Amino acid sequence: MGPVAHGGHCVARVDGRAVFVRHALPGERVVVEVTEGTEGDRFWRADAVEVLAASAHRVPAPCPVAGPGGCGGCDLQHVEVAHQRELKAAVVAEQLRRVAGLDVEVTVEAVPGDVDGLRWRTRQRYARLPDGRTAMRKHRSHDLVPVEDCLIDAHRPPATTVHDVGFEVAEGGFWQVHPGAPTALVDAVLEALDPQPGESALDLFAGVGLFSRFLLERVGDAGRVVAVEGEPAAARLIGVNAPGAEALTGDVAATLAGADVAPEVDLVVLDPPRVGARREVVEAVVARRPRAVAHVACDPAALARDVALFAEHGYRLDGLRALDLFPMTHHVECVARLVPGGRS
Repeated sequence: MGPVAHGGHCVARVDGRAVFVRHALPGERVVVEVTEGTEGDRFWRADAVEVLAASAHRVPAPCPVAGPGGCGGCDLQHVEVAHQRELKAAVVAEQLRRVAGLDVEVTVEAVPGDVDGLRWRTRQRYARLPDGRTAMRKHRSHDLVPVEDCLIDAHRPPATTVHDVGFEVAEGGFWQVHPGAPTALVDAVLEALDPQPGESALDLFAGVGLFSRFLLERVGDAGRVVAVEGEPAAARLIGVNAPGAEALTGDVAATLAGADVAPEVDLVVLDPPRVGARREVVEAVVARRPRAVAHVACDPAALARDVALFAEHGYRLDGLRALDLFPMTHHVECVARLVPGGRS
């Protein structure tokens, strides 16, 4: 079995064709069952249904429905938690190398509130079987699998207090699901930016104002924070959670196109959706010549694309923290620091 790839698979080769195999580990010999793909396709998807030679990092999955043909929610329950982080680090490094041309050493950090990678998800949605039992969907399928007890479900609501500050979140609105995530992300962003009294900051894709609140504390009364959020219910709460921030509601790219929207700033926080910030937003950010940008990314490929765009405009990657906010899955959150000065 070949190396780990973005998405939680390992890459195998069959007659020159790439096969993306779930439930495997690099270096293993396994029997695979093709789940998607025909003879004419460039690549296939498959499950490892039998392990002939196991990795030293393989463990029994704690969840009885986490394996091939089971629930599609967790990709990595068959892997030691510490090694899960090593695999995620390899994926982040590979994406930065392949897409952005950077050779970066990556370490994925555990965050407070993690217990063996389980019981961290404070918001969970289930499907229902006709007989009323709870269920989850199979990987890339609408088919349902009965799940009596999802082991990553924390069975408690999210904590919306960060550094002794309470935040209001709209019903059904976005808030990080790992209990340690908001604090860890705030700390990483503030470390990346080191805001100083009197500075100005843009908080883009600002949500309910999590980062804005702590930026305001650092820049003080002489500073300025402008928050832009496209979802109206979230944007309305910025004034509640971060009083003193200037909250703008609208598409981030379109809003930044207005010349009067913070034409010059010292700092920028970018926390875009999974697709990344993309060219229009990146170019609007660099046009304001911030001394530092903190890019919060939940997808390594999108982060690498954005880092490459920043490099085109003279901003280099000057630091990266990767946080294990989604144990047992292939997902990983990164906070990248970008500063003017060419390529790293």
